Amino acid sequence: MDTEQGQGGVRSVRRALDILSLLTEDQPTVPLKDMVDATGLPKTTVVRLVQTLEQYGLLWATPGGYTAGPGLWRWAHLAHTSWELPPDTQRLLRELVDRRGETANLMIRRDIHRVCVAQQESPQPLRHVVRVGDELPLWAGASSKVLLIGATDGLMQRVAAASPYGVAHVQQLRLWADEAAGRGYATSHGERDIGLTAVAVPIRTQSGVAVASLSLSGPSARITEQDIEVFADDLRETAARIASQGFHHPLGPRT
Repeated sequence: MDTEQGQGGVRSVRRALDILSLLTEDQPTVPLKDMVDATGLPKTTVVRLVQTLEQYGLLWATPGGYTAGPGLWRWAHLAHTSWELPPDTQRLLRELVDRRGETANLMIRRDIHRVCVAQQESPQPLRHVVRVGDELPLWAGASSKVLLIGATDGLMQRVAAASPYGVAHVQQLRLWADEAAGRGYATSHGERDIGLTAVAVPIRTQSGVAVASLSLSGPSARITEQDIEVFADDLRETAARIASQGFHHPLGPRT
């Protein structure tokens, strides 16, 4: 394949993914006109891409537009079985939330982002919720500080460059990561979401590498300084139990 054809193929894949990304929980069906408007592509191009996605079962035509096709369900099932936490680990998260009353999240790093791979929601009416699969930035937040423990200078610089503060933010990132490594936990207060407090600890492999973060988060008005110490102790104990069950990064297909 020559360079021009290769670039064209990559462009087509990106355009197809842009179309699929228009499907959300709030908008499970998207009319063709909305696809054209949202992508800015010629209608003929959108029609061609949609037809290809239909052929592979990734889109399904309905009277109101296009919705997710059965092919996506097969992939979703594969992803679910590959990334789902073991039952014992899920139980530990539920018990953690039952004890502390706040939302628990388990996250891993993906380049300059953190990805939520598991969550147990707080039973409180007012609670912090991040959907499983959501990608969040690494330039702020308790989980980010934990996931940046031991990060290379190059990674730190790329995370800082993507932040609202620019490359100068790398010094603050390094300070946060060093503090998290020294204390064994990290905290954040409204750094990314105003009114949100979070406490996070690393989940480490047997060799001591931090491969994931385990956190509790909720409204700042409900989490006091005294709570932070209690949360940190409980999180560390729970993270150690998760690690003892053989946690690996990524969660990966279980054998």
